[in-house]
Parts: sequence; C-alpha cells; structure tokens
Amino acid sequence: MNEINNTFKASCIQFNPILNEREKNIEALLNVVIEAAQNGAKLIITPEMATTGYYYKDREAISQFVDTIPGRTTARFEEIAKNFHTYIVVGMPEIDKETDLYYNSAALIGPHGYIGKYRKVHLWESEAHWSALGDLGVPVFETEIGNIAINICMDSIFFESSRLAAVQGANILAFPTNSSAQSVFLLQARAETNGLYVLSANRSNCEKGFHMIGASAIWSPLGEKLEESPYVTPLEQPIDEPTIIYSIIDKALYQNAGKARLQERKPDCYKELMQYIAPWDFTKSKEQHKITAAILQCESINMSKEENFSKHKQLVHEAIIQSKVKEKKLLLAVLPELVTTGSLETFSIEEIRDLAEQVNSDFMKQYQQLAKDEQVYLVLGFLEKESGHLYNSSILINDYGDVLGLYRKMHLTKDEKRWATAGSKIEVFETEKLGRVGLLIGYDAAFPEASRILAIKRADTIIIPSNWSGEFGRSLEMNKNISLNSYPEGALSTWDSIALSSQAYMIVANSINTNQLVGGRSGLYTIDPLYGLDQPVMASSNIEEIIIVNYETLHLDWWFNQEKLITLRQTKEYKPLVI
Repeated sequence: MNEINNTFKASCIQFNPILNEREKNIEALLNVVIEAAQNGAKLIITPEMATTGYYYKDREAISQFVDTIPGRTTARFEEIAKNFHTYIVVGMPEIDKETDLYYNSAALIGPHGYIGKYRKVHLWESEAHWSALGDLGVPVFETEIGNIAINICMDSIFFESSRLAAVQGANILAFPTNSSAQSVFLLQARAETNGLYVLSANRSNCEKGFHMIGASAIWSPLGEKLEESPYVTPLEQPIDEPTIIYSIIDKALYQNAGKARLQERKPDCYKELMQYIAPWDFTKSKEQHKITAAILQCESINMSKEENFSKHKQLVHEAIIQSKVKEKKLLLAVLPELVTTGSLETFSIEEIRDLAEQVNSDFMKQYQQLAKDEQVYLVLGFLEKESGHLYNSSILINDYGDVLGLYRKMHLTKDEKRWATAGSKIEVFETEKLGRVGLLIGYDAAFPEASRILAIKRADTIIIPSNWSGEFGRSLEMNKNISLNSYPEGALSTWDSIALSSQAYMIVANSINTNQLVGGRSGLYTIDPLYGLDQPVMASSNIEEIIIVNYETLHLDWWFNQEKLITLRQTKEYKPLVI
C-alpha cells in the first residue's frame, strides 16, 4: 500500500456532463478522474450531479438515471481508487431502494472501496421537484489523509452545513457544485471560519439556459486561495471541456486558528438555531425602510472619555452636513467598539473599572442628548459596569434620545476575558425608522452562530461596532469578476459572509490605530452584489473618515432574500451545533 505523507496532492475536476446521458458521462468522467490520479492526486472531487447533469423536471424525468449508493456507478470508481490508492468524491443522483426516494448525493470512495455518502440537506428549487431532503446529517469520514465531510452547492449559503462538518472533526470539506455565483463565493469564509480545507468542483457549461461559471477552487484553512480554475462569464462561450486543478494539502494545517476558535463557541447560547419560524412570523418587518447611515471610522484617545465624546459629537455633526450635501436625511450614525475609552489591553483591571460607565450615567446621557439634538439614531461601543460586573457593550439610541437596545459582547478576546463578563443574549430591537436592528461587537463576527440568530429574529440591519486589527478574516480572494457589482479592494471575507448568509445589511464601524498596520476597513456589506442588487462600500484601512451609505431594507421580490433563507433552513439537522 502506498503511504500518504504529511502532504499530498488534491484535485478538483471541472467536468461538464450532458443531460440525460448517464453512461457517456460516466465513461468521460472516469477518464478525467484517471488523469488526475495519474498526476498524483490522492483526493479527487467531481461536481454536483456529475454523472447525469442537473435539470430534471420531476421524479419521472430522472428515474432512469438514478443509482444506489453503493452501486454500479460507485463500483466503477472503486477500481480507480484501488489502483491509484486515492480518494474520490462523486456527485450523483441516488435512489434508496428501501423507500424509493431520490436524493442529490455524493459518494466518497477510497483505496479499499466505498466509504460513505452525503445527501444534500439544503435543496435549490430545481432539484426539489424530484429530490427528497437529505436525511443523514453531515457525516465525517475518517481516512488516512484526514477527516472528510461533504457539502453540496446550496448548502454553503447556510453556515450550518460547514459548521456541522467542523464541530464533528472534519479537516477537509469536499464541495461538489453547479454554481452561477452565490454558493462558491462564500467558500473562502467557510474555510477560514471553520479551519477547513475546502475543495470545490464546479461546471463551466450551460444546461437548459443556466450558465455555470467555472471558478472551481481549493481553499486553505486560513482562507487562502491555493488554486482556481478560470471564471467563465455569462457572456463568454461556455467551456464544455473538463479542467483539472491541483494543490498540495498540508496536514500540519489541520491545526489552525479557525479550528482553535471552535473551542470558544457557546452552544448554550445558540439554542435559537433550532427554532424554525416560517412561513409565519408576525415579528418581522412589514415595510421597507430607506436608510442613510454614517459610518464613523475613528481613533480613540485612551482614558480620555470627554475628549472622545467631543470628537464623536463633531463627527456626527459633520456626517449630517455631508448627508445634506448629498440631499439625504441622515438617520443613523455608527461608532466603533469601546469608542469612549479606546483599547484596554494596557490597563489594569482597577483602571478599567474606574473608566467604566453605567448605561444611565451622566456621561452616557451625553450621547443620548447628542442623538436627540441631531435627530439621528446612534450606535456606539462602550465600557459598561453593572452590578459589580464589567462588560464590553454597545448601545442603540433613537432620534429622541431614548435607549432602545443594549448588547453585551458574547465572544470575548483573550485580553477581554481578563476583565469582562461575557454577555449571554443576542437580541433584535424594533425601531420606527430603521426597521429591526441587531447588534454584535467585534470578535462576535468570527462566530457565524451569532449573526444567524439575528437573521432568525429577522434583523433588517446588523450593526457591528468593532476594534478589528487582523485577528480573523482575510481580504476577499475569490475572483471578483464573479460579482456583478464590484467589491471594494480589501473587503473582508468574514464580514461579507455575515451579510450574504443573513440576508441582512451589515454595517461595521471599525476603529483605527496609527501604531498598527491593520484596522479600519469600516463599511456597508450588502445582501446581493453578486447579481447586481446593491453595492458594498468600504473605508480605508488607516485614516479617520466618515462614509455615508444608502440602502433599502426588505427586497421581497428578489430571487433570494431573508424570507427564503429562513424558510429553507433545515433545523432538524442542526442539533450538534447547540449541544
């Protein structure tokens, strides 16, 4: 038996099956898989429904092309896996002989034969006409090259799919897909957030008018793009020929920052992930809100609260003036995390305690008065004390100066654990002019459970005061041409995934520090720039500035939105995330 070393070559096959031609497809796919194996690939991923093509009208249309797993189709690939001592993931439609149900599935085959299968949990509309919902959860298969899990296409829209793989010990996520943009665009964040190698195999041809874009890719557990096939625009001639990409997988990277963060999860606080509130939810917003917001990226003066307040007062006033110049009425201003005190890393607990304020203190009432005077909603991060505890908190004040919401940071950084008590509740606050607003703070963004709970509670806007300086996330490395509306240079994958995965607009106000090389990048992340609905906006990385953004909540007629997201959740599969 060939020994798999600490590094090995993996490949993704961009293969383009012909609809209704299963036998021809299998023969052609076998040849490409052999080529990848001959080139030394020890893990080979094929696309979704690679043996048959994708679009089938109903059960009758696909009935003659389904196969059992294991079965005749997997047996053909077992020969290759054995001969080349490799592992192969094959996307195919499955029939369960016991129930006569069909599934959109993928089989994992290894050197000793069939290993296991995954049945797609989150179905896109097309396959829902013939496929049953996956009923096996997200199994993780232990192999000599690492622990392998599988997601398929639409699964990536739901962070739960890859998170289930991660919390159950996966090192590698195989990702067969037939994608035109959305599902592949989120894979960088899924890799980095979960500490997983992610290997996606897409198609690059057209089928019944649906254009698939190629851009198969291999992502490291750090969110680095290791390899990517060419992106094929809808205006280009489809590419029917197969493409193989290769990259080296380093087992040493199975232990990484994303994997370590899994130990910081708070399952006891995530129980609401199991709630299925659809199609009825009488708490959700019923009307669209047109919002002009100011994101105030600034540097705080340590231990100088009054000086900081004076600066914030000036920034809010300047933002109102800038909005008027653009003939807009400013509704919302957002300031960074711990903006009243600045960073606390160099302070003793006694000094921190002296700086802390109660929500209703005279100092904090100045911000209430500022909101009232300027007739603007205000969100800011501050150092809170209450009943002997210290919190990293944020506050939502309306344009009448009333406190509408208080959020205490749930996921604390290493230094914050030294002095702060973690919050335990994630809430959405109803407002008259902004709709439903959810609050998170800084490091919370690295835990997708938090933003999902806000989506479940129907937040229209998620606001994150932040003090980020590179602790998580990377600049987007996905082929930016995939997005119809372009992303700003330096946009952060983690922040972007919050907006796309929650289908809520996300405002992050980040601080800057002239002594650090990273920071800033405050901005508005939007729900669908990929297909041209809206435009992300971002500040610079190293200067104080005000950015004025405009957006409209609730896009009920758009092809995908929060309503559809919530309805498509499969909560029965999510239990491992809350225990």
